[in-house]
Amino acid sequence: MVAEDVIVRPVVTEKSSMAQAEGKYTFEVNKKATKVEVKNAVEKLFGVKVKEVRTITVKGKPKRQGAHEGKTSDWKKAIVTIDTNPGSLTYKTKGGKEATSSKKFKTSIEEFGA
Repeated sequence: MVAEDVIVRPVVTEKSSMAQAEGKYTFEVNKKATKVEVKNAVEKLFGVKVKEVRTITVKGKPKRQGAHEGKTSDWKKAIVTIDTNPGSLTYKTKGGKEATSSKKFKTSIEEFGA
C-alpha cells in the first residue's frame, strides 16, 4: 500500500492535542492498514523516527433521520509515538564492524493539524 493511501487524515481533538507534548500523534488510517504499514508511512511522509504504533477500530455510532435508522461507518485510528530525541543508529556491517547511521530525523510533526 502506498504511504499516501495508508494515512487518511490527522485526528485533531483536545485529547490528541495534549498528547502531542509527549510525542504522540493520532491519525485516521485505512481500515486494512497494518501497524508496520502505518509506521513506514509516517516515517516516509513526515521524516520522523517512530517508536510505537497503537491501532484501534472505532465502531460507528447509531444515527437516525426521522423514521430512517442507520449508523456511521467504522474507521481505524492509529496513535503513533515518535522518538523526540533521535540519536545516531549503530549497527553491525557484514564484516562484523560497527557502523553508525548519520540520518537526521525531525523531533516533531509541524504539518500536524495545519
